Amino acid sequence: MVYFVGAGSGAPDLITVRGMRLLERADVIIYAGSLVNPELLHYAKEACRIHNSAKMTLEEVMEVIAEAEKESQMTVRLHTGDPSVYGAVREQMDILEEWRIPYESCPGVSACFGAAASMNLEYTLPQVSQSLIITRMEGKTPVPEKESIESFAAHRASMAIYLSSGMTEELSKRLIEGGYRDNTPAAIVYKATWPEEKVCLCTVGTLAQTAQAEQITKTALILVGDVIAHKNYRRSRLYAPDFETEFRGKKSGTKKD
Repeated sequence: MVYFVGAGSGAPDLITVRGMRLLERADVIIYAGSLVNPELLHYAKEACRIHNSAKMTLEEVMEVIAEAEKESQMTVRLHTGDPSVYGAVREQMDILEEWRIPYESCPGVSACFGAAASMNLEYTLPQVSQSLIITRMEGKTPVPEKESIESFAAHRASMAIYLSSGMTEELSKRLIEGGYRDNTPAAIVYKATWPEEKVCLCTVGTLAQTAQAEQITKTALILVGDVIAHKNYRRSRLYAPDFETEFRGKKSGTKKD
């Protein structure tokens, strides 16, 4: 059996209880060594065989899994954040299906949620933004043309941009061309939830200047949107006294928000 486990955004105690228990039971762990916090490997039992996939090809990873299956052993494929976001898991799953090897996924805390926790940030403030766009700039890996930064920027919703901290000048230009004001609040979050985490508040127009000043070129998430300022939002209607729910009736003699 193979389990794809989300390691979380960095802090070792942000892995889920389910993920921790799978690590404790694993006979083989293949972890993304370039991004996963190695402290998570302390959950592994002494006899567990551990492989760093940062130095492996897809074929080499699958060979390790195949060997474990021959010995009826359990494998944990430990991915950074949540496996469903830039996890490159589908290609592994397709091969497992072809080989008729069973697998399951265990979710994790993605960097955008780790960063939001560090900043006490809510991405969906009423009257400001009710959507969160998770995307990335094209680099070595292309992005479909219909998913360009400019097309998403036109919505002026909250945006979490992965894998783009080395291209902040171009990113800033495209965000502004797409529709964000140059003074739209932004943040560069380096290694969210790690001990060395750094949160740099700026604007869309000063992304490149801020990244250069802080010498950030990788392992950072870029957040964009008016929600970062925590201003000009309305209270949630869910808790308004005159809002009736299945569990609470309207409160009499109250004013609407």
